[in-house]
Amino acid sequence: MAGTKDRIMAASAELFRRNGYTGTGLKQIVTAANAPFGSLYHFFPGGKEQLGEEVIRTSGLMYIELFDIFFTPDTDLVSGIEAAFAGAAVTLRETDFADACPIATVALEVASTNEQLRKATADVFTAWTVAGTAKLSDFGLGEAAARTLTLTIVTSLEGAFILSRSLRDTEPLAVAGAACAAVARNLLAEAARGNPGD
Repeated sequence: MAGTKDRIMAASAELFRRNGYTGTGLKQIVTAANAPFGSLYHFFPGGKEQLGEEVIRTSGLMYIELFDIFFTPDTDLVSGIEAAFAGAAVTLRETDFADACPIATVALEVASTNEQLRKATADVFTAWTVAGTAKLSDFGLGEAAARTLTLTIVTSLEGAFILSRSLRDTEPLAVAGAACAAVARNLLAEAARGNPGD
């Protein structure tokens, strides 16, 4: 069984993903974690803000693993992109459009109001960009082209999550995935012509 701190972190990540940072109360968190209220301040003496930052940084780094899952040596780049967006659509449908990206959910709320949490989300997005650029470079793209494609994928996915949750329809994810696949095909074609995007 997970320790108390791990349960608090996991419960917080799920609640932030579903309800946002400001929409999640500390009592909700300890109840969902089956933890004593005092344990939250024991592990997170800075309160909700410290908890929020740790959840953002920890869960954000876990999402980097998706690059290794969808972009393997056995998969071509376009198929990996299509699978990533299709997988996101499945997750939304299976959770009744409740589970999307906790980082983007929090970032939308705190970008102008909480510098500590804004910095945490910015650091996560930067880490995603660096990891994605390195991974997509393995498919024959130059660094600049791989970075462009990584940013295209991340921004398209996050925007599609917002529309899909609002509309309760996965069409935006399908459209965004197709658009990213088209960008990838164009960048791969340029690389093949000797213009790798550097």
